[in-house]
Amino acid sequence: MTQPPNEPPQGGFGEPQDQPPADPFGKQPAPQTPPPAGGFGAPQPPPAGGFGAPQPPPAGGFGAPQSPPPTGPPQQQPGYGYPQAPPQQPGYGYPQAPPQQPGYGFPQAPPGGGYGMPPGQPPQQGYGYPTAPMQPQYPAPPQGGNGGRKLSTQTQIIIAAVVAVALIVGGGVWFASSGGEGGKKNETSDSTGTTGDSKGGSDNGAGGGGKEKAPANTKSTVAFRIAEPKVPDVTQLDGSWLTDKAYVKTGVNEIVGYDKVKGTKLWSIPLDGQLCAASRHMSKDYKTAIAFQQAKPTKTNKYPPCTQVGALDLSAGKLMWSKSVTAGTGGDDAIRFDEITLSGTTVAAGGTEGGAAFDLNTGAERWKPKVTADGCYDMGYGGGEALAVVRRCGTYDDPQLVIQALNPTTGAPLSSFKMPPGVEYASIVSTKPLVVAADVGDTAGDGSGISDFFSIDASTGKLLTKITADGDKYAARCGSTEVETCQQLAVGNNRLYLPTEEHEGTGEYGDTNEIVSFDLTTGKPTSDKADAGDRYTMFPIRMDGPNIIAYKEPPYDKGGQIVSIDGSTFKQTVLLENPAEESVRDAETSFSADYAEFLFSGGRLFISETMASKRGDSSLDANRYLVVSFGTG
Repeated sequence: MTQPPNEPPQGGFGEPQDQPPADPFGKQPAPQTPPPAGGFGAPQPPPAGGFGAPQPPPAGGFGAPQSPPPTGPPQQQPGYGYPQAPPQQPGYGYPQAPPQQPGYGFPQAPPGGGYGMPPGQPPQQGYGYPTAPMQPQYPAPPQGGNGGRKLSTQTQIIIAAVVAVALIVGGGVWFASSGGEGGKKNETSDSTGTTGDSKGGSDNGAGGGGKEKAPANTKSTVAFRIAEPKVPDVTQLDGSWLTDKAYVKTGVNEIVGYDKVKGTKLWSIPLDGQLCAASRHMSKDYKTAIAFQQAKPTKTNKYPPCTQVGALDLSAGKLMWSKSVTAGTGGDDAIRFDEITLSGTTVAAGGTEGGAAFDLNTGAERWKPKVTADGCYDMGYGGGEALAVVRRCGTYDDPQLVIQALNPTTGAPLSSFKMPPGVEYASIVSTKPLVVAADVGDTAGDGSGISDFFSIDASTGKLLTKITADGDKYAARCGSTEVETCQQLAVGNNRLYLPTEEHEGTGEYGDTNEIVSFDLTTGKPTSDKADAGDRYTMFPIRMDGPNIIAYKEPPYDKGGQIVSIDGSTFKQTVLLENPAEESVRDAETSFSADYAEFLFSGGRLFISETMASKRGDSSLDANRYLVVSFGTG
């Protein structure tokens, strides 16, 4: 009854294989038998065109009937979704017509295949997680720590002190958890039940207007703790949402609703298999979408394929519908999906075999994977207030990524922007405004998946600006091979809000950092700066109207905080401060930055895991939590 973090390698459409999955923040495609020449996903050279120039959408709506794929060389006309090359358009990076500049990014030879590569390509090492084929064992995510960051001065001092004490007492084993940071998941309405998107609010007026207000007493208490389920192997537990009454969290082969004040179980939605993808967005009436395995694991089929798409009514606590979809070429094999999102009433699921979309309320198909002669396919989608796609074209050795704004109902492209050479994967940070992150030429160097942000005019496909985010300076992260997994950042007020990396503070011990912003029209840094304060570090969780909701990770002797940062003045207001009691602090800081989901609404903070692993005999495994909740009232 386990679910690996991702889908296993596959031989064909829907054919289950006894192979392990990949990291939930770095999904990889499985090696597949190469398709017939010219078939769906066959590598083809991209058509010529001005690099980065605004592109008109192809003729015809998405989903129009298409001719069967050729068996020989590709047709001269590019298939659906591939940007066309208008005559006399300037190259990449020219929103208007500035003086000629050299092309951005040098084409790189991909180290391997992976999620987003045409079927038939070998997999690539996943983001932050081992993915060796035929390797059934996976390490558990780190408990505590800063998600792979450098050890802070404070942490080094603590470790040194622990070692010294251990020597004195004669070899006793001591442990100190330094905490984790990460802000993840939250619109159409977001998973907190508010209307600001954690990754892409479109509020234009800064200052005031946020829904979150400071209570008379900001000191919180532990509302409830939910023990991590015992599992025999690594099990994916992505997905947490807040309604007006319930905190909803993924369990083992089920979705569970808890009373958001008491933590008592309200209802459970059983699933045929383990969840493998969850939308971070909800509709305003608390409906969302998931993808899950078609069956529970067995001895002969340890990793059932992730072929089921479903819609959840989180108010009623029921599965509204679930279904699979076959490939556009026909046949009975169900398509496998790696990720899922929601925009309006459109559920969009993506994977290496292409994308499909469904009506949220009825489950009716709106579009599904199509065969194109040029090897183009939808890698994945970004949802929320609008819908956008990362589409991959070209060959294995010379891929071309295209960012398209889509009509959510028909899937027809509204605009197209070609990413620069050297970009193998891209992440959609926000759909309104349209902001994309990428590691251009693998230059980030810090495992964050981000070297640059691209602010794009969704109506024309023009690049507004490129923001370089030096990995040594900024601490946001995106899954390197997934389209909608960015965290520890926020978009609002036509600005991109990023945390800086930790650095020494003014105090004798401990590191600190700041939240800063960039203008999405000019790309220039603004004067905005919110200091975490001595021995605290912080990062954005989501937008609250024009304000930024941020989590402050505590030092070793204090509790964490939730603060609201005024979008105009950048003045901080404490909304919640957790207890400094050691046992409470240990529970709070046991969650790792890169594997935890942080939700805050109405004076209540929920921190949860995104995967569970087999427990050992250590005392450290005795008290492992799936969820810890704090409240001020």
